[in-house]
Order: sequence, then C-alpha cells, then structure tokens
Amino acid sequence: MNFTKNRAVLLLLTLLSFAVQAAPAKINDKPFVIPELKEWKGAQGTLTLTDASRIVIPAGNDELQNVAEQLAADLGLMFGLSPEITSGKGRDGDIVISVRADKSLGDEGYTIKTGKRVEISSPAAAGAYWATRTLLQMADNGRTQTLHGEAQLPCGSVRDWPDYAIRGFMIDTGRKFFPMEYLEAYSKIMAYYKMNFLQVHLNDCGFKKFFDNDWSKTYAAFRLECDTYPGLAAEDGHYTKAEFRDFQKESAKRYVEVLPEIDVPAHTLAFTHYMPELGSTEYGADHFDLFNPATYEFTDALLAEYLSGDDPVFAGPKVSIGTDEYSNRDKEVVEKFRAFTDRYIRYVEEFGKQACVWGSLSHARGETPVKIDNVIMHSWSKDYAEPREMADLGYKLISIPDRYVYIVPAAGYYYDYLNTQWLYENWTPANINGVIFPEKDPSVLGGMFAVWNDHVGNGISNRDVHHRAFPAMQTLAVKMWTGAGAGVPFAEFDRERYGVAEAPGVELSGRSRRLGAPDGEWHEVYAAAELLPDSEPFPGVDAAGYDYRVSFDIECAAEKRGTELLRSFDGVFYLSDPVSGMLGFARDGYLNRFGYRLHEGRKMRITVEGDNRSTRLYIDGRMVEEMKQEKKWWGEKASTNYVPTLVFPLGRSGEFRSRITDFKVEQR
Repeated sequence: MNFTKNRAVLLLLTLLSFAVQAAPAKINDKPFVIPELKEWKGAQGTLTLTDASRIVIPAGNDELQNVAEQLAADLGLMFGLSPEITSGKGRDGDIVISVRADKSLGDEGYTIKTGKRVEISSPAAAGAYWATRTLLQMADNGRTQTLHGEAQLPCGSVRDWPDYAIRGFMIDTGRKFFPMEYLEAYSKIMAYYKMNFLQVHLNDCGFKKFFDNDWSKTYAAFRLECDTYPGLAAEDGHYTKAEFRDFQKESAKRYVEVLPEIDVPAHTLAFTHYMPELGSTEYGADHFDLFNPATYEFTDALLAEYLSGDDPVFAGPKVSIGTDEYSNRDKEVVEKFRAFTDRYIRYVEEFGKQACVWGSLSHARGETPVKIDNVIMHSWSKDYAEPREMADLGYKLISIPDRYVYIVPAAGYYYDYLNTQWLYENWTPANINGVIFPEKDPSVLGGMFAVWNDHVGNGISNRDVHHRAFPAMQTLAVKMWTGAGAGVPFAEFDRERYGVAEAPGVELSGRSRRLGAPDGEWHEVYAAAELLPDSEPFPGVDAAGYDYRVSFDIECAAEKRGTELLRSFDGVFYLSDPVSGMLGFARDGYLNRFGYRLHEGRKMRITVEGDNRSTRLYIDGRMVEEMKQEKKWWGEKASTNYVPTLVFPLGRSGEFRSRITDFKVEQR
C-alpha cells in the first residue's frame, strides 16, 4: 500500500516537473519609452551589454561613426560601459548598426532587433541615432538605480518612425536670459526624446505698462555678441558668436536643428534703444519705422554679420526673421510690412538659408506679394495667419497654436503649465487652434510648443521654466512622433514618465527618479552625518528639486557676509547673505532673504522646504517665514506675480565656520 502511494507521488511530481519545464518563457511586454514605440514584437529573455560589447558600424561611414561615438559616450554616462567602436562582422553581445533602404520608414525611421546581439537598421543616420535613444531608454526602463558596468535589454523587435518631420520647442531668451549650459542641456533632453527643432528667440522686450509706460525705461535685450554694432548685446547676459556657433554644430550632431530667430520689425526695442531713430513714433519704439531707410541698412548689416562667411554664426539651414505682431492700423503701413517681410525672406535666401516667419499675413492683408515658395510659417494664431488660408496659398506650416501650447510662467494668461492630459488625449499638430487638418497633411510639417517670458523681473528661475517645460516636452514628444496612435492611457503614461531620465548626464529637475511618481509622502533621498566645508557632499548630485525638505543641525559660528552653505551650477543658499547677513538664497540674478540672522554660539535645527510656488524656513520645527508667490505692483494698475522659489543647491559646500550635522534631504 505504501509502495503504491509512493509511486503515485513520484509520478505526480514527474508530471509537474515536465509541465513546468514545458511552460513557455514569458514574452517580453512592450517597453515603456518616450515617445511610444509604433510597433513591438516581444521575444523571450534579455540581452546584457557589458564592457565586452562593441558597437559595429560599416567602415568609412562618418555619419554612423558620429552615432556610434555618441552612443558609446551615453552608455558610459548611464551605465559605466566603455564599448569599443569597430567595423566588420558583429558577434554575440554587440550592437550592430547599418543603413538599409526602406522607403516606408523615411529618413528618421528605424528597426531594432534584440536577441544574441542588437541589430539596428535605418535608411539614414538620423534614424539610427533615434534608435540609439530608444535603446538607452529600454536599458534604463524601470531601473531604481544605475547598475555600473552593465545594461540589460528586453529581447524583441522594434519598428518605429515619426508622423511629423518637425518636432520642436521654442524658448524666449530675449526677455529672460538662459545660460549656454541650459541651452546645451535642453538640446540633449530634446534629442533623448526624439525632438529635433530648437528655436532660440534672441531679442524681445517687456511690456511698457510695467515700466512707467515709458519705452526708454522698458526692459529689452538682444542676446548675441555683435561686432557690427558694439554694445548692442545685452550686458545682463548674451552668447558669444563662437559659443552660439558651436552650440548649433554640437546640437546638429544629435540631430537637433537650432533655429536662431531675430524678430523684426516688431519686438525690436533692443535695437531702437541702441539706435532710437529706427523706432516708430506712431506705433511705438518696439516697432521699426518702416519708412526710414536706416531701418533697412541696420537690419541688412545685423543679419549679414551672422549669415556671412564660410563658417557663419547661424550654422544651420534655416533662419527665422520673426515678422510677428506689427501694427495693421492703416493700409500704407500694411503694405510696407508685407514688403519688409518679402525683402528679408529673400535676403536670408541669398545666404543659402531657408526663411521661417511668424507670418501675420491675415492680420496684414494687402496687395504687396510676399514670397511663398520654400518658406516655413509658424502657425500660432488664426487672427494673425489663418492656417487653412496660409496652407492654400502654399506655405508649409509648423503647428504652434497659442491656445494649446504657449507657456507664459506665472503670468495669469495662456498657460503656466500646459494641460498635458488634454494634449495627450486630444491634440496632434494637425489641430491648429481648432482648424483641423488631416493627420500627416503635407501642409503641416510638424509641431512645436513655446515658453514666452513676457513678465520681466518676475523671479522665475531657469529651473522654474524647466519645471514647466519638461512635462510638456515628454508629453508632446509622444504627440509629434506617434501622432494620434498613442496607445498607453494617460494615467499610465503620467505615472511611468517619472522613471525616464531627462537625458544622459542631465538632471535639471533635481528629483530622484527612484521615487517614481509623487505620492504625497516624504522620502529621504540624501543624508550626511556632517556637512564639511568646501566639499562635494553628494557626488554627482547638483540640486534637490520640488517638492523638497532640507534640514540640518547647526552650531553657529561668526560668519562673514556672503558665506555660502551650498551652491549648484545656477544657485546658492547663504548662511549669511552678501547684503544684509541674513539666511537667504540667490539664483538667476535674484537675491531672496529671510528675515532671520544666525547668532554665534546658538544651536538649532534649520529646515527649508520648497515647492514651485514658495520657500519656507523653519527653526526648531516652527515656521518663521514663508516666501510665496505674491503680486508685484508697477504703479496703481499694473501688476505681475513674483515667484521666490529655489531648487535647493547641493553641488558644493561653502567655506563656513559653523558646525553642521545630521544633514538630510527629503522629497515627495
């Protein structure tokens, strides 16, 4: 009886073992990447890239050599790998990149097959580069920390291509200066999300009502070094010609085209401050006088400085001449505006560039012809340039509808933060302020979104702009690449996007990715038993982003004014600010001071909390001051919102004398 029972048990165990062995291994699910993959066919298992992995490209292909070099550098930044770049036959564990004709993919499409090796193919090098962005995101997908020395990829096949050729972002540097490091970071972020068109708006001005209604007092800036007109470039921040040229060339290596914009004949106050006789007495000093021959002499010479020569400052294939929001008060000036627009379209073409314009040709209806062929128009307003009318005329359009995709930080109009859920679920570039084109209509080249810094002096920092622009970037990257075909529900997308890096080696948000989506709870992310002077307390960490809580015990010593606790590349927190000796912080040219001074010999616990609207100071658990967004009045009727925020610096400690212990950084 026992013998029979044992045989039955053994038979059952054998059958169960066979069933387990026979069960198929799990097929890999579609990986979450941004933008979403068009096609995925999962396979079993994973491929691990190691230092033995190589990047294999065809011999003598300079474009693929560039792609391979950038992939190798990024694998080093993200995973600590140092792959060799070689040619010849690929072997197991390698990444093999090739160019193969496939008209259905277009120049930017690609395929990836991951099994014993990675095989990338594309009709052109641009597609191969986008494939490497997908590869990096797949390797990084779902990771809570970087595993130094290896990168794992799910096995399967990808077939992917964009719906729109232009996928872009415009940043207004005229009214708020962004250092070159910031622009470079944005070029890298855009490349990581397959966004390929970065427009830099180089000149603009504030609103006269905020400056005593006096044009001579109104802020205006031009952000590019200028030899033709010495002193024209803004003293509070501008780019040298050399660094701006290099920036464009480095971006082009990442397949991000930089579009420089000099906005004329309106928004020209920086130029009329420099040369007042160019300003219109009828329409305002922010308008060029189109009846003054000196206006054309100035504009010709200004543009020629950046367009001339074998190695021009404007290095890319396109240049924007603006042509936005000029007065249409009378017929004569309308005809002059149309003639001006036509003239400068043709002028930049003489230097081999394609002209981009804001247009305004519905706003400025007239008889003077304006060149259409080979001209790109930013379609932002039905009132200024009605999209269907412009397309029927023959203009190629970039969809940048102000009602949907304009960010104006803390202004109270347009968007402070874009409605990313609505955009994700409803918008594609085919929708220009409610004028609906068929998807992939050849008249619509693609889409963009914009940050306009209308309210000069409102305290908004570079990091505040990023806090607004980055979720928009992630969302609109999907809508401009994947179009109407996004299959991941928004709730899932909005949760999973927090796990995707900003770009290899870039972290402007200062938020620990291992936290995932915000859950409302405080989580410790960094800690130090003691913060030592003149040290790097958290190597590789530059700042703590919103929402954060930084706390520490301090035994106060006598500190001289200007003593720093910590600094980042663009901000500093003071134990004693340089003006009044108070606790405070500075970034972007703004100094914000708490009404609290440290006294020698005192011991206390200091806590600083910050979010995207306010910064709070606690002493021994009691809040002593909150700096929060508030109205700033310019006379009796005009006001802006002032935003006293801080992304807390963590990059390097200052030369303080106080003893600081139990230093803790939390985020939620």
